[in-house]
Amino acid sequence: METLCRTYWYPLYAYVRRRGYGPEDAQDLTQGFFARLIEKDFLSTIRRERGKFRWFLLSAMKRFLANEWNHQHTAKRGGGRMMVSLDEAAEEGRYSREIADHASPDRLFDQSWAMTLLELAERQLQEEYAVTGRGALFEQLKIFLSGDRGPISYAEAGALLQISEGAVKVAVHRLRHRFGACLRELIAQTVSTQAEVGDELRQLRSAFGG
Repeated sequence: METLCRTYWYPLYAYVRRRGYGPEDAQDLTQGFFARLIEKDFLSTIRRERGKFRWFLLSAMKRFLANEWNHQHTAKRGGGRMMVSLDEAAEEGRYSREIADHASPDRLFDQSWAMTLLELAERQLQEEYAVTGRGALFEQLKIFLSGDRGPISYAEAGALLQISEGAVKVAVHRLRHRFGACLRELIAQTVSTQAEVGDELRQLRSAFGG
């Protein structure tokens, strides 16, 4: 449960902030939302056949804001409920960096959701490479995950790793392939069918205008 809250806390926090709440109220509301999910055991009502977890969480948050909470009735922070240990200053700093694009609350939620999935996929890939003794390879080549143009060339990366440029190209291809697989595995956990994985990938790209 704490993993769930940590994973999807920021996209919901960003949504609440964009709805006009200040940092502390948005933190209270987001914490309260997850506390309510747990207290009422709403997560037990989720059925994979009913659709995407992303939609479930956003719809539930909208109902929560509309029916349960408002600015004047924000509970005292904590309130005896479960609190997720987070670096709230870092979360607000991230929001401050993203606010410049003037996205709507719903679009900002989608963008934050997409970024969270990308970060989780990269973290999973990093752990896999570390476990198999290829941590240094990952750290050197992760700059090529999003494209061939990095701060250094394949040849320069090869020189640092003491392998050929051709070997770097092969390693980057494998890295990207596994990154895509990790991303699909994460998305598959949040949708009803495998057919929806592709749809969510397209949604991920469109969240950034791609």
